[in-house]
Amino acid sequence: MTKILIDGKEIDVPAEYTLLQACEAAGAEIPRFCYHERLSIAGNCRMCLVEVAGSPKPVASCAWGVRDCRPGPNGELPSVKTKSPMVKKAREGVMEFLLINHPLDCPICDQGGECDLQDQAMGYGVDTSRFAENKRAVEDKYMGVLIKTVMTRCIQCTRCVRFSTEVCGVPEMGLIGRGEDVEITTYLESALTSELQGNLVDICPVGALTSKPYAFAARPWELGKTQSIDVMDAVGSAIRVDTRGREVMRILPRVNEAVNEEWISDKTRHIVDGLRTQRLDRPYVRENGKLRAASWNEAFAAIAAKLGRVDGKRIGAIAGDLAAVEDMFALKQLLAQFGAANVATQHGDAFDIAAGRASYIFNPTIAGIEQADALLIVGANPRREAAILNARIRKRWRTGQLKVGVIGEKAELTYDYEHLGAGPDTLSELAGGKHSFAETLKNAKNPIVLVGAGVVARKDGAAVLALAAKLAGDLGAVKDGWNGFAVLHNSASQVGALDIGFAPGEGSLTAAQMLAPGALDAVFLLGADEVNVPDGAFVVYIGTHGDRGAHRADVILPGAAYTEKTGIYVNLEGRVQMANRASFPPGEAREDWAIIRALSEVLGKKLPYDSLVQLRQAMFRVVPHLMRIDQIEAGDAAGLKTLASRGGALDKSALKSPVADFYLTNPIARASAVMAECSRLAAGQMLNAAE
Repeated sequence: MTKILIDGKEIDVPAEYTLLQACEAAGAEIPRFCYHERLSIAGNCRMCLVEVAGSPKPVASCAWGVRDCRPGPNGELPSVKTKSPMVKKAREGVMEFLLINHPLDCPICDQGGECDLQDQAMGYGVDTSRFAENKRAVEDKYMGVLIKTVMTRCIQCTRCVRFSTEVCGVPEMGLIGRGEDVEITTYLESALTSELQGNLVDICPVGALTSKPYAFAARPWELGKTQSIDVMDAVGSAIRVDTRGREVMRILPRVNEAVNEEWISDKTRHIVDGLRTQRLDRPYVRENGKLRAASWNEAFAAIAAKLGRVDGKRIGAIAGDLAAVEDMFALKQLLAQFGAANVATQHGDAFDIAAGRASYIFNPTIAGIEQADALLIVGANPRREAAILNARIRKRWRTGQLKVGVIGEKAELTYDYEHLGAGPDTLSELAGGKHSFAETLKNAKNPIVLVGAGVVARKDGAAVLALAAKLAGDLGAVKDGWNGFAVLHNSASQVGALDIGFAPGEGSLTAAQMLAPGALDAVFLLGADEVNVPDGAFVVYIGTHGDRGAHRADVILPGAAYTEKTGIYVNLEGRVQMANRASFPPGEAREDWAIIRALSEVLGKKLPYDSLVQLRQAMFRVVPHLMRIDQIEAGDAAGLKTLASRGGALDKSALKSPVADFYLTNPIARASAVMAECSRLAAGQMLNAAE
């Protein structure tokens, strides 16, 4: 630690701090445009000038280190002033230069109300200009369907260039020209290809880069703000849902260092239009092969008439990717009243909950990736399945301390990796020590063996999972103080479902067995759209959108989307999270658990709770760790030995990611016109790359 005087106040800070960080630690507010704590230092806006004792001129605090400050002639502590007349005059001069060419667009600029330049001009701007020359004008650039550009407003802080290069790992933006002619552009003015490009809008300190889908929709002071979590993937990114009246207007990231830092994926941010398109807002009943609108009483009566003639053991339920834990718990209890235990998620057949929690969560945790020094990716494409987690891997890889090996398809990840092979046979070779990467894992201090959801979806998924667990144990990835066995889920509901036992068990059918012709007489689909229920089965669909599941249904019960209900979700690392209601479901749609509770009464199988609080109390009695919000209940590593001992026959076919299209993975995304356009652009770019 180093002692330093900030505005006469003595503080102790690490020697590697910049003066800007030291000043903020002392409580001083330093204006800045180019500096961002998660990006490299550029030092080109000069707004953060401070006065350092002994320096003849102001110093850029973002680019000057504490260790570079010299003591006074008599050994006095280095002194920094942030409010002196010299500093004020210097900052006012910088602001005057910035505003020479900046257009007066505030009344029509989408950044208005959230603009750093606007805020800092209040403190350091003047009400007159000494310049009479024409303002510089720059042509707007095309950057794709998500980013709207007004480049005349750009102040060349280069945050966007550094973000796309360093965080996204897709260096598609840069500066061209010199002096007054300098411009930021994409190469050949093509659309950006990163899954994180929406964050450019958040880090741009002016209105040069704004959200194209949100353009001219609302001002920030009109919106209600609700803290929630994202369910587009299994990461559980912290988000803020902004609403006006009943309508969700936009979704923004919240800072959560343990999960998403301050970034969110484009799918998380831009599925907003999908929340109001193709919505189910009333019950439907199929008559003579066609669906017709019905009342809740008619829909419940149709279900009761059918289930009254069905053997309870021939009823099953399959949960989709966006189901909350409470909804699955209520549905499982309803089936238990019929004597049925056939419950499963769409893609979770390979997991065995008897092996314990460590066998199906991301044990090293997302933040733990930053301690890893070797990573083996098995049958996954983190860039498509969990873009935020992929950014965390890249962050660690950029330090030069992470070696990555991949078994599966050759994918365009944002970091260098060694492609070891395509199928499970390569995993067997590694387990037998026949591959050089086995030594890398063995010699690593904190290795991670990451198994993707693509492995679990295979017929031999359980065998590959067992082999990966054995490999993790044999090569030292599981030891005291470190559990490097990690499962990368791509479904927000999967870990929560396994926690409450919404999974195949002793004497119950798996999802694949339920979907075999003639296996069941009645199937409940809780937002499950990626399944094909055979003809002959009576299908009750509880969901939000007119997607595949609704097309197959005999009775449709309209549910609430994740922004329209309060629900518990468990992310891939086992962290319990709470999604909060920001708006209300459309029309006659209701929360899923309430639908199941009301249906149970009509069926004569009344569930023992009348409110969400009572339901949660019943759930917490069965699974106590679900009450500890934002905490991770660590899995017992001993369970991995149980999993590793399972074995099984391996298929020779290549491992591949289950996510073919990043933008269209769930009903909300498939209802979004913005996501459809992103998907079309991405497909075109992949085609061009292949040619």
